[in-house]
Amino acid sequence: MNNDFLWWRDGVIYQIYPRSFADSNGDGIGDLPGITGKLDYLAQLGIDAIWLSPFYPSPQADFGYDVSDYKNVDPLFGTLADFDQLVAEAHRRGIRVVVDLVLNHTSNQHPWFLESRSSRDNPKRDWYLWREKPNNWQSVFGGSGWEWDQTTGAYYFHMFLKEQPDVNWRNPQVRREMLDVFRFWAERGVDGFRLDVFNVYFKHPDFPNNPRKAGLALRAFDRQWHLYDIDQPEMHPLLTEIRALLDQYPQRYAVGETFIATPEKAASYCGPDKLHAAFNFDFLFRKFSAADFAEGILKWEQALGESGWPNYVLSNHDQPRSATRYAKGEDDARVKVALGMLLTLRGTPFLYYGEEIGMRDITLKRHEIQDPPGKYYWPFYKGRDGCRSPMQWDDSPYAGFSNAKPWLPVHPNYTQRNVAVQQNDPHSLFRFVQQLLALRKAYPALQRGTLRFLLPPKPGILAYERTLNEQRMVVLLNFTEQVKTVGVSSPVGSSAGQVLLSTHGVQESALNRPMQVHPYEVRIILA
Repeated sequence: MNNDFLWWRDGVIYQIYPRSFADSNGDGIGDLPGITGKLDYLAQLGIDAIWLSPFYPSPQADFGYDVSDYKNVDPLFGTLADFDQLVAEAHRRGIRVVVDLVLNHTSNQHPWFLESRSSRDNPKRDWYLWREKPNNWQSVFGGSGWEWDQTTGAYYFHMFLKEQPDVNWRNPQVRREMLDVFRFWAERGVDGFRLDVFNVYFKHPDFPNNPRKAGLALRAFDRQWHLYDIDQPEMHPLLTEIRALLDQYPQRYAVGETFIATPEKAASYCGPDKLHAAFNFDFLFRKFSAADFAEGILKWEQALGESGWPNYVLSNHDQPRSATRYAKGEDDARVKVALGMLLTLRGTPFLYYGEEIGMRDITLKRHEIQDPPGKYYWPFYKGRDGCRSPMQWDDSPYAGFSNAKPWLPVHPNYTQRNVAVQQNDPHSLFRFVQQLLALRKAYPALQRGTLRFLLPPKPGILAYERTLNEQRMVVLLNFTEQVKTVGVSSPVGSSAGQVLLSTHGVQESALNRPMQVHPYEVRIILA
């Protein structure tokens, strides 16, 4: 029925933070065999692809975002053979695999950097950014971006931790090596790549100071205009080269993590000769409001134009979970509205592991915090550990994640909020998400249909239609605690509307006369 399905455009991508998903060997840390063991669950949920946060060899200074070998698997997570098995088993179930590439910086234990810092005349000296005197560029994670290295009496630049020196993408050898990383994983069957902070790859060759920004900010990094350390013009030809490489393989995909994103900036990096998609992260900072979300949707749609393809994300490994931001206590009513929106908009939805059961962030005492920026900026910022807690599979000790004490505590609500409980509850968030994903698969209009708002969002309701050929779907999302009366016309004059999903058990919807929409209701109508 749906022969035009394109996985990265029409499907749903599920982000897995490998440390926290499933531990197969009892060391308290999730691993690749653990993920393989849960593929049946993911297939049952109905997702189309998994995106794996870094699993490469690493000293784990930034939990894998400090890579010491781009072409292997850290023993913490398993072996290359385990990875190959994961890809094979995922493909057998129709699930694509996206991996995270962290190519702006390496670990300071990467062999390239060990050579680069060994002497000023080492052949790899120019593979990193060395200076006699630092300029005013700052590190995102606190302090100057320049670190003094005693061995050769010079400074190297690190946008993030001092253990994460930035590579010199202007060096042709570095460029060749990094492009070969794409080939290596594509040849192993990887379907897509998420590019970590991709628009930071190039810095201005003359290293001018960034101008100061007026106003107060916790981080010195945020007190500058980043004119010279990100978004350099050389990024565009590089993306063309990356895209040409990926196009040599069938249906390969690249999505970029746009650093300091705006819709316009993210859109500028997308196109037929650039990235397939780039994140703008707007939804991560929106209030629970129909009007607020509508503004974000319109901005993103306008920035991309008709030729661009949006994506949407409500949670990830760097920000508080959507349920933490929007839910009232343990009630999932508002979470259903948010996920109902995420999974019915025009664009590729990204689900974060545990979002389908409404996992909330954990709260940690100061001595329990592991995330480097959380330690540095305490108590003003407590880091990213909260959204990285172990997946809650069942009510057994450690939530079925492991049979040993996990690397981060399990949320105390795990005995009631877990996969096993929600799979057996027809009204649970899990079953709601599963229903939505099944509807997306059954109705192509929900995948790649056009989007048109049917009402102004002021009354607290988002109402839009998704249309593809003759198929028309109407989505009603009530963001309020009040019953709302809305009228949605049918262009063909028919008053009949088949309710395919309602969180409140509504059976019928008449499209040409006023309808009552219940508090926090999600209703999807085949018009």
